[in-house]
Amino acid sequence: MFASSLFFSGLLSSALAVAKYDEYILTPSSRKIHPSSVYNINGTVDGSESLIASSSGSAIFHDFSAVTYDYGKNIGGIVSLTIGAISDTDQLIGITFSESSLWISGEWSDATADEGNDVSLFFYPSGPGVYTVGEQYQRGGFRYLSLVHNTTGSLEVQKIEVNYTAVPHIEEAQMRAYSGWFHSDELLDTNDGSDELINRIWYAGAYTAQLCTLDPHYGNSLNFLTDPENNPSTPVNGVVNWYSNTTIANASSVLADGAKRDRLVWPGDMVVSWPSMLVSTNDKVTVTNSLTSLFDRQNMTTGVMPYAGVPFPFMYSATYHLHSLIGTAEIYVYDGDLEFVREKWEQWKFALAYSLSTIDETGLINVTSSADWLRFGMGGHNIEANAILYHTLNYGVILAEALNDTSVITTYQNYAANIKSAAQDLLWDPSANLFRDNETTSLHPQDGNAWAVLANLTTSSSQAASISQSLISRWTTYGAPAPEAGPTVSPFVGFFELQAHAAAHNASAVLALTRLQWGFMLDDARMTNSTFIEGYSTDGSLHYAPYRNDPRVSHAHGWSTGPTSVLTFQIAGVQIVKAGGREWRIAPRLGGLGHTHAGFETSLGVFAARTKLGEGGELRIEFEAPEGTVGRLSVERPRCAGMMVLEGRCGREEFAIRENEGDVGDFEIAGLGGGEWVLTFGCA
Repeated sequence: MFASSLFFSGLLSSALAVAKYDEYILTPSSRKIHPSSVYNINGTVDGSESLIASSSGSAIFHDFSAVTYDYGKNIGGIVSLTIGAISDTDQLIGITFSESSLWISGEWSDATADEGNDVSLFFYPSGPGVYTVGEQYQRGGFRYLSLVHNTTGSLEVQKIEVNYTAVPHIEEAQMRAYSGWFHSDELLDTNDGSDELINRIWYAGAYTAQLCTLDPHYGNSLNFLTDPENNPSTPVNGVVNWYSNTTIANASSVLADGAKRDRLVWPGDMVVSWPSMLVSTNDKVTVTNSLTSLFDRQNMTTGVMPYAGVPFPFMYSATYHLHSLIGTAEIYVYDGDLEFVREKWEQWKFALAYSLSTIDETGLINVTSSADWLRFGMGGHNIEANAILYHTLNYGVILAEALNDTSVITTYQNYAANIKSAAQDLLWDPSANLFRDNETTSLHPQDGNAWAVLANLTTSSSQAASISQSLISRWTTYGAPAPEAGPTVSPFVGFFELQAHAAAHNASAVLALTRLQWGFMLDDARMTNSTFIEGYSTDGSLHYAPYRNDPRVSHAHGWSTGPTSVLTFQIAGVQIVKAGGREWRIAPRLGGLGHTHAGFETSLGVFAARTKLGEGGELRIEFEAPEGTVGRLSVERPRCAGMMVLEGRCGREEFAIRENEGDVGDFEIAGLGGGEWVLTFGCA
């Protein structure tokens, strides 16, 4: 094993690295937020721009009038208005919200329900003073706030203030204190060298996950679940009541699906958003709080895990049941917290046993519940469900070995082997180079094929590569389609496709899809330009096929944050192999980028890498890992002859690279100890 200690100062400390890229962080520096601009005015309002920024002003609303304020990005919180002079005691001022500019209205807010829009909030001021909405009316996600004066007379507003309520367990001064960072440059410098879109996407994903982190005492936007008498699921005069005051966990914070809605714990969403949080803020406590709330609902007779957290009706989903188990396993894999897993281990095995009980004579799970991510046609020997089960079984082996529970290892390995064989025999379609959704359909789903590659359900690298190319061939102008949900682009499933391309050694496809799909989500004028939408149509319209009501689509959804972790793990190549980084891998695959710099912290310390490629084939990688850990370095084998040199203070190794070895595979150096290292290469 090579040994290493402090050798060079090329890598910044985590705090300095985060500070260097601070300009990309979208999290507000204060919990007191004020509008950044006036978006629109209707009627006569004097001094509307005086309410911009933090200073007090004077905006006088005359008769029927309204102003829409733009916060410049998606935010969430509790609104307060400072009211000045009023012409009489019959005055009122209404508030409406919208995440997208499409749904700005003086009559209602955008939606949280399946039908209709959310009712406006109104203040009826008796005189000057500060008026604040109740905490249950905190709006988890909005970029646009409209003040509506629906009466004759006049009313003065002196200040609009939003108390930012996301990440409630984090002190105000620490909200922007990320523990992870990412930055990249293009190989061919046409401007300043930075791939700004990729960088902005990484930080928008991190911010989206933060905005979805909420106080569990103010969860649940689906109020018909808890109070159907006063909250009918059908609108009255086009609007429905809205509020969030359900306690969804006994904790200080939880990770919900969306900021505006549903404001519930969904295990599928966390499979995406937990890795995003790991590499940016490492907010593990929020994830363990959320997972615990799901295990608290487990059916202790059958082992079934809930489809979603309280108060969503308890039901079984073959996939979301397993997502809870994957999330738990990744607490150990990413952070090394074996005690959390130990506490849940018997429940974990009980839940997995239920999944195994649904395997039939084919060797595959036979899905009888349609519940999934709102895709259509879930059922039978579904490739997505079986690939996820295969992935979970492999995690089960890792956990069992860590816990020294030998009773299940062989069982899990045998089931996994049978699933892999049966999926090939029953579901592989060689004419399309894709798996079919099940044996009774010609549909080739995005979800199941992406999962098959990332879970290694494929039998060879060539099969994985063929699936990657087949998925690429289906891309539209607006992203990768998910035909299993109609004419839909699903950022949730897109995350798994990104991972699949990476697993198929197609880094350029990872970056191309990130720019195409998430670039559209970030920069389109109808979006928040700061957070990522739940889903949309393949034609670019903001219609999500599983919903009838377009304004209810969430524009800050944790399941849409996939590039944040993929860019760190698969492009910059800073990878946790097991136990929070006790074993690690540095494997940059730049896919056309010229430079990446990324890092994050786990319970063990900082893992980071800076990679620089030259146009002439030069390579320099500076990387670090905590002392007491072990890992390996993997690079794409150069196609020119030269000398590769690995240096640490206590060691230097040289590796002669011969010309025309590009088809031999990656070049790997194993047995590296924690510390700081430099690898250099130049063509001879």
